[in-house]
Amino acid sequence: MDKKVLLLGDSNSFMVGAIEKELIKARFKVTRAEIDEESIKAVGQLPELFIMYLEREFALNDDNLIYINNLLKDDMDRLLYLVGSDKEVNSLKPAIEDDLISGIFKRPINIKNLTVVLEEVMDKRSKIEEKKRILVCDDDGTMLRTMKSWLNEKYQVFMVNSGMSAITFLATNKVDLILLDYEMPVISGAKVYEMIKSEKDTANIPVMFLTAKSDKDSVMEVLSLNPKPEAYLLKSQSKEVVLSSINDFFEKQRREKFNELGKNLRT
Repeated sequence: MDKKVLLLGDSNSFMVGAIEKELIKARFKVTRAEIDEESIKAVGQLPELFIMYLEREFALNDDNLIYINNLLKDDMDRLLYLVGSDKEVNSLKPAIEDDLISGIFKRPINIKNLTVVLEEVMDKRSKIEEKKRILVCDDDGTMLRTMKSWLNEKYQVFMVNSGMSAITFLATNKVDLILLDYEMPVISGAKVYEMIKSEKDTANIPVMFLTAKSDKDSVMEVLSLNPKPEAYLLKSQSKEVVLSSINDFFEKQRREKFNELGKNLRT
């Protein structure tokens, strides 16, 4: 992932220039802009990482701050880090919502520390965005091949044809999602699910059930499992519907991780 950053602050500021130099040394691609709508719009394609340097001498316009707030709300993947005193940070309220601020660096600032934190942020984002690994477990070979062909372009797909094969695979392999057939011989999907959730190393792997049954009783049987599975996918559903369900799940998970990342890296 390219390490791109938008550095917002007074163009004449010595400290903004110093931050820019340190970021460039760390191989960030830095674009500078004033803290105003016109200057930011002139940038064109905006990166997902913003740093705003606040200075007591620099008066901020609420309309410009609201514009930045809306940019962050429109794309929740964007991260905003502030550099300034408590008073300067508080001066942004209520124009910029607290939840949209990923981190705060208090002045006087250690520029090297700021760079280290931002490198950590970008590294973790890169790992989050790596190709997700999906395990498909189904005793029907045709269904396995179908799911692989549907998912293979966007995801790493692994296939097993029994519950015990799934358990064996998971003992030595990590995955981000399991698509599990509910009706399987020997060991049912429900039993495999119970085994997965009972083991510390696999308990947190999300599971979506695959089933041919759409009647109310079958649906309620699956949804009554504890903990609840992530979804209940019908084998009769189209490729578009199945992909949409999986894509939406990972997108929601990605946003939650980015939000958590921002909270954990507040400084």
